[in-house]
Amino acid sequence: MGWISPERMRCTEVMVHLPRFKLEEDYKLKPVLSSMGMPDAFDLGKADFSGISSGNQLVLSEAVHKSFVEVNEEGTEAAAATAMLVYGCCAIMSTPEFTADHPFLFFIRHNKTGSILFCGRFCCP
Repeated sequence: MGWISPERMRCTEVMVHLPRFKLEEDYKLKPVLSSMGMPDAFDLGKADFSGISSGNQLVLSEAVHKSFVEVNEEGTEAAAATAMLVYGCCAIMSTPEFTADHPFLFFIRHNKTGSILFCGRFCCP
């Protein structure tokens, strides 16, 4: 994961233009969890949740994951840092611009640990 390492990045002020978007998705996890070795959790005769229920009559009927991301003017915080490289006595650097007018991937990352908390794909800007 070196490509997201802060040591390999440099701070540069960039004007970013993003579309407003809202993404919601839900996933049924029962088939995935079963294929990963947890089929017993969904079978009343085999499920063992004795660690959380004295009667051990618990069984998973379904497992669902739901996610939601919204990006708009009110919900966006921005931080900027400026880096200027001067090549001559009169060099003027303009702020580069990035316009997300094509499909893109986005990541929400916890800065302190570097963990990716959420990733998504936006297809129709």
